[in-house]
Amino acid sequence: MTALARPTHGRMIGGVCAALARRFGTSAMTMRVIFLLSCLLPGPQFLVYIALWILLPSEDKARTAW
Repeated sequence: MTALARPTHGRMIGGVCAALARRFGTSAMTMRVIFLLSCLLPGPQFLVYIALWILLPSEDKARTAW
């Protein structure tokens, strides 16, 4: 598994789904579909997405930190 960081390429809005897909070894499209399907369920999905967008470092910033 790779470090959890938002990629600079291949992301659509914030790169959260692409980062999670890379971390768990799935495609970004699969993770986006899972997120959209989860939005049909009650819960704070959008708040979690926004929190991850804020908390996860961008890939270029994560690279310079190491």
